[in-house]
Amino acid sequence: MRILVTGGAGYVGGFAARHLLAAGHEIAVVDNLSEGHRASIPAEHFYEGEIADRALVARVIREHDIEAVMHFAAFAYVGVSMERPREYYRNNVADTLTLLETMLDSGVKRIVFSSTCSTYGETAEMPLCEDSLQQPSNTYAFTKYCIERMIQDFSRAYGLSHVLLRYFNAAGAAADGSYGEDHRPETHLIPLVLQTLLGQRDKVSVFGDDYPTPDGTCIRDYIHVEDLATIHALAIGWCGDAKPGRGQVFNVGTGSGSSVMEVIRAAESVTGRAVPHEIVARRAGDPPRLVASCDKARRELGWEPRYVALKDIVATAWKWHEKHPDGYPDEDRDGGKPE
Repeated sequence: MRILVTGGAGYVGGFAARHLLAAGHEIAVVDNLSEGHRASIPAEHFYEGEIADRALVARVIREHDIEAVMHFAAFAYVGVSMERPREYYRNNVADTLTLLETMLDSGVKRIVFSSTCSTYGETAEMPLCEDSLQQPSNTYAFTKYCIERMIQDFSRAYGLSHVLLRYFNAAGAAADGSYGEDHRPETHLIPLVLQTLLGQRDKVSVFGDDYPTPDGTCIRDYIHVEDLATIHALAIGWCGDAKPGRGQVFNVGTGSGSSVMEVIRAAESVTGRAVPHEIVARRAGDPPRLVASCDKARRELGWEPRYVALKDIVATAWKWHEKHPDGYPDEDRDGGKPE
């Protein structure tokens, strides 16, 4: 297929874009490089710009005869979203509306959307299924929930075929260490642990050790970014075969969880080094356990994650961080605007 990938120079978007190329698809990437990296995507497939730029997006669709859109572009920092909601509603919701309008005006009616498990909010139900109650508890999560509803409404009204992928904690890097995770500021646990081992941080903060979990620390479902790329390709294939107006929702995780301390121990096992860490107060709103039920994706897409052992996921991330301690070249950054 011929696919437009928005936010395709970012972490998950970049892996998905490269996976699509390797599978023989034709792609065009639109990314404003506020947090993405020019070095992560082949130059001949790349367009720097905003998804709200109707003229640019329409031109890319026309010149590449685009058949479907894979939509990753979004601001994604929970804390910032609560401090600056105006920016998040504009960038995530309003700009996605513009993207959808441009798609329809250009005759493109297939989309795979990068959503998040955080739309479920705080709940005792575990594992989380696709029909679990959605009650997002922060602005970032609510913007993703709004986009889901917007896509579903467009599906009913305009025949948009779609897949919504609610994934859990993206992690890991390319097996050869060539591509990986580089956020600034970094907020994800595994890279924070590995940066500490590289001497870039003094220690890792463990937010609470008194949760109702085996070791008292929070449990999360870590999904390797290559496995995320695989399911995005399967999802775009589903859209290609679907009748107009059909849609699906899939959770994307491993179906098992690992605690904060288990992540630290896995990093110590992979590297042979001790991870300096300290226990600090809980963060408000951190649920004790977030784990996906992925039965639906297995059943309906035939998808299986290849990386199921936490140690294997951490090992790929370590290879990337060891080879690229400073991440990608940062000449494209505009000062750390979140995406």
